[in-house]
Amino acid sequence: MSIKIENLTHIYMKNSPFEKKALDDVNIEIKDGEFVALIGHTGSGKSTLIQHVNGLLKPNSGKIIVDGVDITEKKINLSFIRKKIGLVFQYPEYQLFEETIEKDIAFGPKNLGLSDDDINNRVKRAMNIVGLKYEEYKDRSPFDLSGGQKRRVAIAGVVAMEPKVLILDEPTAGLDPKGRDDILGEIKSLQKEYKLTIILVSHSMEDVAKLADRIIVMHNGKCILDGSPVQVFKEIDTLESVGLAVPQVTYMVRKLKHKGINISEDIFTIEQAKEEILRLLNKG
Repeated sequence: MSIKIENLTHIYMKNSPFEKKALDDVNIEIKDGEFVALIGHTGSGKSTLIQHVNGLLKPNSGKIIVDGVDITEKKINLSFIRKKIGLVFQYPEYQLFEETIEKDIAFGPKNLGLSDDDINNRVKRAMNIVGLKYEEYKDRSPFDLSGGQKRRVAIAGVVAMEPKVLILDEPTAGLDPKGRDDILGEIKSLQKEYKLTIILVSHSMEDVAKLADRIIVMHNGKCILDGSPVQVFKEIDTLESVGLAVPQVTYMVRKLKHKGINISEDIFTIEQAKEEILRLLNKG
């Protein structure tokens, strides 16, 4: 499902001493099935932007066209739009509330008016997608799980709604490295299997380098860079000027290049670096 954002501006507390322009004439188009990473420091406008995409916030000006429908128009059925767009907030485990994992994941599908069989099938499928075995976990309390497992349950609850677009706001915040890698791997698998449009909000350059087809960089409410990981991570000076950076492995590659080693500069992940170093060794 495609998303087109045209001339979007949002001002918090307009006409007050605390007025702040959070989004400033933003124009972005996201194609059906794209995996887009949205990066930028706190206050750059990332969270404000994603809350507009499913109508949680209304813009001061501009349009948001989702699947051909302008959701900023009056009398628009936002509940219909929100069924298509799943939004996983930062630390979503704090939104768990049911007594069992199965009931928590089933909550959303029940509100869609589905049959018991359809709800059960969606719960099983969603649990499988996030790596939780149905029979092992369905009757357990979500509050007895580890942080990473709670995160999976929360994501499964959104996945069970079977959205066309999945927006994730810092889905790996606070997780250990293994938990982070597991969650990100499952998100990528989810996109491949269901051809979802995914928008990932993240501070981690390493994460977005591994996952995203495209990276959008926000700063002071504006989109300052938009392109493939190769295109964006070549703009080191621009990224550093707004307090961001490229993945650490890219800095290592630049140092090797400056020392006269004929290594490709288009390396942004550990896996890419490993392949390139092995290639050089075999060549030598």
